[in-house]
Order: sequence, then C-alpha cells, then structure tokens
Amino acid sequence: MTYLIGTDEAGYGPNLGPLVISATLWEVPDGVRSDDLYGRLAAAIVPVRSREDGAARVVMADSKTLYQAGKGLRLLERGLWAAFALWGHWPRTCTEVWELLAPGAVTHRRVELGYCPDAVPVPLDADAAELESRAPAWRAALAAIFPEQFNALVDQYGSKGAVLSRATLELAASLIDALPDAPIAVLCDKHGGRSHYLPLLMEYFPDLLIEIHGEGRQQSVYRFGPDERRMEFRFQAKAETHLPAALASMASKYLRELAMRAWNGFWCGRLAGLAPTAGYPQDAVRFKTQIAELQNHLGIDDRVLWRMR
Repeated sequence: MTYLIGTDEAGYGPNLGPLVISATLWEVPDGVRSDDLYGRLAAAIVPVRSREDGAARVVMADSKTLYQAGKGLRLLERGLWAAFALWGHWPRTCTEVWELLAPGAVTHRRVELGYCPDAVPVPLDADAAELESRAPAWRAALAAIFPEQFNALVDQYGSKGAVLSRATLELAASLIDALPDAPIAVLCDKHGGRSHYLPLLMEYFPDLLIEIHGEGRQQSVYRFGPDERRMEFRFQAKAETHLPAALASMASKYLRELAMRAWNGFWCGRLAGLAPTAGYPQDAVRFKTQIAELQNHLGIDDRVLWRMR
C-alpha cells in the first residue's frame, strides 16, 4: 500500500480574506502514482468539465477551471460533496464545512468580523437532492490563515512566500505523522518562483538524510527515509493536473469563497451601495477605502482586516 498526498492553495494574491492551503490524502495500491488516478477512476471522476455525464461522474480538477467569479459554486460543490460522501460526512451548514475541513481555523475565523456564515445552509449553489445521488478514499486537512494571523506569520518569517511554503509543509507533515509505515509520495504545486526546498524540508524532517533528485523551474524532487517508509516530495508546476492536488485546489477555493461571501454579506449589508470584492489588490484598495469610516466606527484594526503583503 502507498499513500499519495496532494496540496494546493487559494487566496495567495489578495489583500482581503484568508489564505487557504489544503492537502488530500489517498491510499492506493503499490506502484500507483498521482498521475495514474484519473485513468483508474475514470468511471467516477473526470478532469474536464465538458466530459461530465449526468449522475455517473463528477469533475475534479483545478479550481480555476471550475469556478469563475459571479458564476456560482455548483461545480466545486458537486465534486466536493462526492468526496465528502466517501469520507462519511454530509455537511448541512457552513459551520459543519469549517469544522470538517479546518477546525483549527475556528478561533481565528471568529476574530474576523464577517467571516462567520455559520447558520447558512450548504450547498450554496448546487442542488442538494442531486448531490445525494452522487458518490468517487480520501481524507483532507486544511489550514485557513486569516489576515491577523497571516500578518504575524509574515513578520516572523519575512515574506508571504515563506508563509505559504511553511504552512504547506506543516500540513503535509501533520498527515504523514499519522500514517503507518508505507511509501509516501507528496505532490505540491510550486511556490512562486522557488526551486530550492531542501532547507525547509530539513526543518520538518531533521533526523533524515534528504536526497536531491533534481531542482529546476518545472519541478524539484526530494527523496528520503528508510525503505519501509520511503518518502518523495515533488514540487511541480501545474500540480493541479494531478487529482490529489486538484481536489486540494477545489477544497481551498471553496472554503475561501465561503469566507468571502460571508465577508461581503457583512460589509455590504451595513453600507448601502457598496459593491462586493474578491479581495485582490486593486479592488481591495477600493473596498477598504469605502469601508474606512465604518471600520473605524466598529473599532477594527487594520492588522485584523488587511493582509500587509
């Protein structure tokens, strides 16, 4: 038996809202690689939305191909609820989604005014009855880093790139710690222009001799550990073309969109004429300028609301 882990993020660029990093864990037969999964699961999962056919199959792909602002979360929800069902869960409210995917973020989320859509029923855009008819082994772990915590981590580590890399490795290491002895392959999307991950890996796996099996623009590969628990970390451009990272991308995007819908509901419901925001830099400045007076009235500090990097 082999374990595959895929990671991805959503919200790295914006100034508003959380950075969400996800990891999915797959138990597969020996010899199966992450790029084999779409073929092996073709009866249940497809990587291209135009090939989805009725209730038989669902799309699981890079969230950027499944979600566009203003066009709803239906495709993300169809794939995620199929995965939730395999996991033995069926969340009915936003609270249940947060507690299922990112329980560690609850404290930070509640500090953030507007990020708590707790009683809102889910799915938001997909038909619940249709989802119940769908069902392709996974477990998931997510880290949702809200602005106040994000700013503190940037102060600690010096850059938002370092925050992303450390949070991703911490998430993967937490999954690995819980696994029995078996080969483990971890696939991560490349973090910006970074090609050298050895110093970071040495921090999280200090007792193991880490071998470099190539570092470059397309991918960086590292292998280490004893034969019975041999690990490979692969940081690869376009990792979301592989199913484990694609599902992580979907989970990250969905949780961020839940947060941003609640955020916009909070502020737009208090300020007439305020247009919602996705939180990306130029529009985030517009939004922050328009809410400045209300923010001051509510006593909300910039470090709680605004990501400084």
